[in-house]
Amino acid sequence: MLNRWNPFEMSNGAVALGPIMAKEFDQLFRELSVRQGNARELVPPADIYETAEGITLQVDLPGHDPKAIEVKVENDTLTLRSERKVAERPEKDNARRLERSFGVYARSFVLPRTVDASRVEARYENGVLTLTLPRREESRPRVVEVKVNG
Repeated sequence: MLNRWNPFEMSNGAVALGPIMAKEFDQLFRELSVRQGNARELVPPADIYETAEGITLQVDLPGHDPKAIEVKVENDTLTLRSERKVAERPEKDNARRLERSFGVYARSFVLPRTVDASRVEARYENGVLTLTLPRREESRPRVVEVKVNG
């Protein structure tokens, strides 16, 4: 019986592209940049949490100048931009491995109607930009008192 050869299949039939390799491929594609003219845009990773008070958005921007981080809310879209400048390095010929990305980081998020865009707050600490997006008062859950007759 002939079997189709799979270069990623091991002798026991298991596929070598398991969850670890899939995670690495996800990371690779996440870090791929999009070219726009001569500018290079990178997409920073983000975590989004929802609470009764609103939404918290945490974006990794290590090595960025906090004064150069731009957060803009326009209509129902939140956009953040920042640039990570190339640090001074020894001569390139001495480098054995260069993995850190430099350039413009940008990310946009469509805000739900429940967010009060006029009260968005931003805080940068230890390389993490934390955005607090409070709920509109009318969209907050409210407790209705149950009245008992008799």
